[in-house]
Amino acid sequence: MIDTHAHLDSPQFADDLDAVLERAHASGVTRIISIGTGIESSRRVVALAEKYSSIYAVVGVHPTDVAEQGCNFIKELRTLACHPKVAALGEIGIDYYHKPSELSPEGEIHWKQDQAEAFQHQLDLAVEIGLNVIIHVRDAKGSNDAWQETLRLLQPYSGKTRGVFHCFGGTAAQATEVISLGHLVSFTGIITFKNAPLVRETAAIVSSDSYMVETDCPYLAPVPYRGKRAEPAHTRLVAEKIAEVRGISLEEVARATTATAEKFFNLKS
Repeated sequence: MIDTHAHLDSPQFADDLDAVLERAHASGVTRIISIGTGIESSRRVVALAEKYSSIYAVVGVHPTDVAEQGCNFIKELRTLACHPKVAALGEIGIDYYHKPSELSPEGEIHWKQDQAEAFQHQLDLAVEIGLNVIIHVRDAKGSNDAWQETLRLLQPYSGKTRGVFHCFGGTAAQATEVISLGHLVSFTGIITFKNAPLVRETAAIVSSDSYMVETDCPYLAPVPYRGKRAEPAHTRLVAEKIAEVRGISLEEVARATTATAEKFFNLKS
């Protein structure tokens, strides 16, 4: 199996990463995609990919980190993205959930514009280099605006780059919508949570070549580890739950998601 979304540069893995990787390999997770969230984070995941053969890097600027990067981050990101072990750009997208406090109406407009521009610049870079993208989208409670803005901004890139909507928590209809546009969805440990029936319903109906598995570790540890540090070994628990809701074997889920991930990230079998 491949954990397609991990944050191995997190300080939570600083003291025992070798042991974490050993547990991942013992559980059947042979490759891990480690995701950058800003320029410094992206440098760290590239360094991890250079050190460990089982780790690949994804570099990019997360929408909530756009304000900290300055206006020239694309130049540095382009250099990082050309590294031979960089498998995609990300995670990039639109996030209206983590709105800074005390934003004026005008400030909120600029905040949203900055996210949109950073997303577009990184989509342009993905097309330029020939990489796919990891998409983060999160709405404010009770809103659908970030979702709609993400799809609007992606539309001109149809056929030029593909995205995976990571940590997918939307409806089956939303999954069908993005898959029909040529994109993918990816499921985390949320699928094991009691309060996540929509995620299980979606995982049960999407086509076998349209989804991947991930942990988003150290976040979102699946049951029975909920509330603790997630790690790549937990990919197996995500896959087991998907196998259960689809009524198929774990081996079938592992085989399908590995093939999809190898194609999306351009990895060798």
